Amino acid sequence: MIEDPGPTPPSPLLGQKPLQLLEVKARGRFGCVWKAQLLNEYVAVKIFPLQNKQSWQNEYDTYSLSGMKHENILHFIGAEKRGSNLDVELWLITAYHEKGSLTDYLKANVVSWNELCHIAQTLARGVAYLHEDIPGLKDGHKPAIAHRDIKSKNVLLKSNLTACVADLGLALKFEAGKSAGETHGQVGTRRYMAPEVLEGAINFQRDAFLRIDMYAVGLVLWELAARCTAADGPVDEYMVPFEEEVGQHPSLEDMQEVVVHKKLRPTLRECWQKHAGLAMLCETIEECWDHEAEARLSAGCVEERVIQMQRQTSLIAPEEIVTVVTMVTNTDFPPKESSL
Repeated sequence: MIEDPGPTPPSPLLGQKPLQLLEVKARGRFGCVWKAQLLNEYVAVKIFPLQNKQSWQNEYDTYSLSGMKHENILHFIGAEKRGSNLDVELWLITAYHEKGSLTDYLKANVVSWNELCHIAQTLARGVAYLHEDIPGLKDGHKPAIAHRDIKSKNVLLKSNLTACVADLGLALKFEAGKSAGETHGQVGTRRYMAPEVLEGAINFQRDAFLRIDMYAVGLVLWELAARCTAADGPVDEYMVPFEEEVGQHPSLEDMQEVVVHKKLRPTLRECWQKHAGLAMLCETIEECWDHEAEARLSAGCVEERVIQMQRQTSLIAPEEIVTVVTMVTNTDFPPKESSL
């Protein structure tokens, strides 16, 4: 059943094109996401209640910056205020991706080695682009942006499994000569919070925020590794990071105990080390979630690593196939003793 959202104020961005809500696809901290129809295409509509105006405004402002059209960042279409007075809803309209979030996908599917590489590489590329400061664009200057809530739920998958980074409600932009504004350090999703965030010990510089993002990228890469079929071993059921250690609903204190005091990280399985590519991925993951923020890899470096991993494994493959073939032929045709 489609609910009538009531009278619509004119939207300069959508120019009176009829937008029809079809079904709720997700509920998040800031509101719910609908699948909707705009003329003859599907779009996603994220609806924020009025009390979350700040998040809607921040997401809208961030998407509206110069240079924010990128294949690995969710495509933004428009923003609207709907309704009147106290019944105002704030809408954010973006591209719709049928496969949903990486969390949803990994719950229902395992991934092959090549699929893992494609998702990991495109995710790293999206984060690297977000983090980059790019002057001299046609439409101005793109500042460096810290996402501040990277998690598999905020990574959407296109139909060909290309990742795009979504949910910029907490994003922070860094413009030369300007302070990052009033910001609260302890934001994001608890289980993805870097140790320095859990401790409340952030230095409020650009690089510190970018490294906090990279800690979370490490956890997302671990989620991918845990659902990959490349290793010679059983593939675990999907789990969110630290589910083994703190369960489904950890408190801030639970996370501080595990991550800061015990310095634990999700388990890297032994069987992953036997696959050349996964072994490299494990190394990359460990360098992303390093306790020392300065030691963490940049997103561009992670992208390079993934390209390297894939190249190396595709070089290894043919020889592996040859050895298998020779073994098979030898067993099928034992040497005839009479002919010796």
